[in-house]
Amino acid sequence: MSGLVKRSFSLAGHRTSVALEPEFWDALAAMAAADGQTLSAFVATTDAARDPDRPLASALRVLALLGAKKIA
Repeated sequence: MSGLVKRSFSLAGHRTSVALEPEFWDALAAMAAADGQTLSAFVATTDAARDPDRPLASALRVLALLGAKKIA
């Protein structure tokens, strides 16, 4: 896998950055597009729904893996 790619988002009125491998960003972007959302909106929705004890990067990786299982 390649190195991490950092992206910045505005979530609940605060700026935050998330660093993930490019393959995860690709999977998440595909999932967002399939839902008719921008990646930013998709990340914001994920952030709002995640368990507060789970870091956002971890929640996004798990979501990407679960989405990949649905596609396969």
